[in-house]
Amino acid sequence: MSSGRFTHSAVRLLDRLAEKILVPGPDPTHLRTGRRGEEAAYFYLRRLGYVMVARNFRSPRRRGEIDLIGWDRDVLCFVEVKTRTSHEVKPAEAAVDRDKQRELAGVAREYLRRIPPSCQWRFDVVSVYYEGHSSQPEFEVFQNAFRVA
Repeated sequence: MSSGRFTHSAVRLLDRLAEKILVPGPDPTHLRTGRRGEEAAYFYLRRLGYVMVARNFRSPRRRGEIDLIGWDRDVLCFVEVKTRTSHEVKPAEAAVDRDKQRELAGVAREYLRRIPPSCQWRFDVVSVYYEGHSSQPEFEVFQNAFRVA
C-alpha cells in the first residue's frame, strides 16, 4: 500500500513541476484536465481496494474507450471518469448519457470476449472535481451506475 502512495505522490509532484516549467502542449485545457482526473481516479480507486487491470481500453471494432477497468473484489468494473473544475453547471456524472452508455457497453463487450463468460461485471462512474486551483480533487464514485440491455 505504501508503494502506491509513494508512486501517487511522485506523479503529483512531477505534474506540478511540469505545470510550472513546461509550456502547455497543443492539447486543449479540458483534455489536460480530463487526463489529470483519470490519473487521480486511478489512484483513488486503488486506495479503495480496486485492482486495476487496464487504462484507456479501446477496441478496433468499436468507437470510444473505457477509461479504467479494474476488479472490485470479484466484480469486474468498467469505469468512466468525468472531471470538472466546478459543480456549478451540472453534475459530472450527468455527462454519461444514454449514447455514452451504449458506447461504453459496446467496448465492454469487446473486453468481455477475452475473459471467462461467468465473470460478474458492472459499470461505475467516478466524478472528479478540481474546485478553483486546488491540487486535491474531490471524488464521488457511483457503483453500478447504469445497466445496459
